[in-house]
Amino acid sequence: MVKRPPEEFDDLDQVANAFGIASRYEGTDGEIVQVSEAAKRAMLAALGIDLETTEQPARSIGAGASAQGSAATADHDAGKCFMPDWLVDGRCWGVTCQLYGMRSERNCGIGDFSDLATLGEILASEGADFVGVSPLHALFSAAPRRFSPYSPSSRRFLNPLYISIDSIETEPHTPPAGTNDLRRADLVDYAGVAAIKRAELEAMFQRFRSNHYLSGSAADNAFERYRRRRGSSLRDFARFEAISEMAVATSGEEAAAGWTTWPTELQDKASDAVAEFERSHEDRILYHCWLQWVAETELAAVQNRLKAAGMRIGLYLDLAVGVAPDGAETWSEPTAVLSGARIGAPPDPFNRQGQNWGLAPLSPRAMTTSNADIFREVLTENMRHAGAVRLDHVMALERLFLVPEGHAASDGAYLQYPLDRMLDETVAISNETGTVVIGEDLGTVRPGFRKILRDSEIESYRVLLFERTDDGDFKPPAEWPRHALACAATHDMATLLGWWRADDLDTLVGIGLIDSAERSRLLAARENDRQKLVEALAHERLLESALPAEVAAEHDRLAVAIHRYLARTPCRLLAVQLEDLIGMTVQANVPGTIDEHPNWRRRLPIDLAELPRHPLFRAIVACVASERPR
Repeated sequence: MVKRPPEEFDDLDQVANAFGIASRYEGTDGEIVQVSEAAKRAMLAALGIDLETTEQPARSIGAGASAQGSAATADHDAGKCFMPDWLVDGRCWGVTCQLYGMRSERNCGIGDFSDLATLGEILASEGADFVGVSPLHALFSAAPRRFSPYSPSSRRFLNPLYISIDSIETEPHTPPAGTNDLRRADLVDYAGVAAIKRAELEAMFQRFRSNHYLSGSAADNAFERYRRRRGSSLRDFARFEAISEMAVATSGEEAAAGWTTWPTELQDKASDAVAEFERSHEDRILYHCWLQWVAETELAAVQNRLKAAGMRIGLYLDLAVGVAPDGAETWSEPTAVLSGARIGAPPDPFNRQGQNWGLAPLSPRAMTTSNADIFREVLTENMRHAGAVRLDHVMALERLFLVPEGHAASDGAYLQYPLDRMLDETVAISNETGTVVIGEDLGTVRPGFRKILRDSEIESYRVLLFERTDDGDFKPPAEWPRHALACAATHDMATLLGWWRADDLDTLVGIGLIDSAERSRLLAARENDRQKLVEALAHERLLESALPAEVAAEHDRLAVAIHRYLARTPCRLLAVQLEDLIGMTVQANVPGTIDEHPNWRRRLPIDLAELPRHPLFRAIVACVASERPR
């Protein structure tokens, strides 16, 4: 990566820009960062442009403008996303959680849809209007250790591990041997859970096959309606899952779950080999269709229970920004994604080398062709049973920072997306499904982009620690934006108690991401921030300014004050992390790690049944509900 002053475009820059690749961008330090020639060529190659065979760059420029789609136009009016009448001038609150971490006496060692409904009903009785979860997308059933919810195999289908086994049939269910050990564990044992649930689900499917399939029963008719509605997308997904599990069984390695490791003849869904596999594995493919039907049926039932309990929004789902490059979505829709680049982020003060998230991006060209159907389907299926949806890294509607294969994260470039088209689709489907849209607009956000979101009624995503004045003080509640969701922290950050005690810094030292000298520097900044936060709370008469910032024992009183502070903002929505409601210290995910930290595995320390009696839970929900009554 080379920095230089702006200058005239050369031919390569002109070609790159014509295809939506920014040849330079402004870094977080205000300097102009020039994308390397090698990176621009690699980005063009990812878009299918080979400069070695391009005789006239000018012709490529003309072709690029029409193929890539245009950036947003100043006078484009996409309309507004859905906003219920009561929320136009009103406010509400809810709780976000990690579904896998739910602990109950009836689940199989991982939270499930019944647990989610139970949690929602508990919260509804306290005045909450929504319960939010990290993505529920389909992962890799044949590779249960690939469990990051933000690296899905497909965003159009669901993770069957969240199916509630005891909700499928009316007969009493006896948990299989080993279930109690999984329930007692502090971390989710994904492989152990998958083994138990797979055996149970396969037995239940065989009973469905014998008693209902093609029988004309109510269950059979509902299954057939689902299959017709999901059409070829479901067929492709089920074929992928069946081939994936065969590949893993044959090799004995979970790495074989992804299609890029399969024999060449199986990598093309239209091949004769795939057609032959389908003919010889019809029952297995039907099983994976049935799993998706059961999962969606249960998710719809959760939303119905939440609404019946009094929640006005209900489910608040999360849509990941991309997919795993070797998953079902890239196998079934290869022209709709870019295979030669990965989604990431440019260098910033938190990640000096930039980030490569390893996710395959949607192709901008797909949005200008019939392949825009996949974006529409992704939105529709995620909004179908939700009252609200959070778009992870919402800046992807306009541009994505992509890292070409073989390049360092710091040598990436921004790729333009057809914002007008993507906003039009988002607004249309939001209104068709009656779904509130929240855009996670953290990180590098282009000036003016948040206004575009606001004009389209996509709510901003505001985090306490980042809402500062120019002097670095915490913004008083009155200065927070109206069109937003407010929260204390995210799953990628320390919990409130962890932040207050600086446990997150100790974690980073323990896994080698920072050294003791860096910890000392960060701790000094943390002490300053803690004092500033106490002062902000004291200014709102929520806490006495004499509270010593180093006294962790004061956390409960501090946590209540912080949530009352957030509840007083004009933001339409307020999200409280379940981990903060019970004083947990370990965050769900430490960005930049895979095995060094138990990401996406931590279970709640208490059973759901105990939650309403937890003192900190009672104190926080009472103060939030008093500030934001239904």
